[in-house]
Amino acid sequence: MSPHRFTQVDVFSDEPFGGNPVAVVHDADGLPDDELARFASWTNLSETTFLLAPTDPRADYRLRIFTPGRELPFAGHPTLGSCRAWLAAGGVPRTPGRIVQQCGAGLIEVADADGRLAFAAPPLVRSGAADGEVVEAALHAVGLGEDDAVGANWVDNGPGWLGLLLTDAAAVLRARPDRALLGDLSLGLVGPHPAGADADVEVRAFDADLPALEDPVTGSLNAGLAQWLIEAEVLPGRYIAAQGTALGRTGRVHINGDADAIWVGGTTAARITGTVDFSR
Repeated sequence: MSPHRFTQVDVFSDEPFGGNPVAVVHDADGLPDDELARFASWTNLSETTFLLAPTDPRADYRLRIFTPGRELPFAGHPTLGSCRAWLAAGGVPRTPGRIVQQCGAGLIEVADADGRLAFAAPPLVRSGAADGEVVEAALHAVGLGEDDAVGANWVDNGPGWLGLLLTDAAAVLRARPDRALLGDLSLGLVGPHPAGADADVEVRAFDADLPALEDPVTGSLNAGLAQWLIEAEVLPGRYIAAQGTALGRTGRVHINGDADAIWVGGTTAARITGTVDFSR
């Protein structure tokens, strides 16, 4: 089995190694499912992706997305990072400035504007207010109380996110997750920064399926939160979310809602390029 081209992309930060890395394997059509899962477990990153030929004629490429423990129908930073890797490898979209990704969630449109990539938030597969017992358990799992929460909604576009709106960014940064208490819940926190800060909100994402429990910067969660909070008129149609602060990262997610979609974007940069050998 010949080596495959490999790219590791830093997503959602202007600073080198300040965002969330995604490992991307190119031309992965011939690799069996167990090899995809095994390699994703071995990289130990929050997500590893595999670029394949599309089966939908409207798509430019097909993407499969794996955490170390499962396959996801959609994820945000892997979408942007994989698109950057595809373009850097010579990929040419059918429509200039618009790339169409095929994945488990369907077709995802990615815009390329002046070098910054942004994906159109996919429809939520689960939305609406969360049950009070679920909210209470979620707050307990991150060491917070009922007074810290302003609202709660399911914002699931594939990974299963429950979103909690907290009183402020300080409450978000005060959270201390407990893996055992979190269980199988994928939990996102968001809270506003004071006026004049370089970001409008602070976001954190927790999932016990992740090796480090906390995801540095999360496109899918930010997409779901934006769909909830813009529609509820809690946040404006354009804002910047900071994420990764608690981990020493400098993630910045740019949200821009227009008449057609909510766009979730940020800086992407290939930091590692080479080959990966799957031979035994």
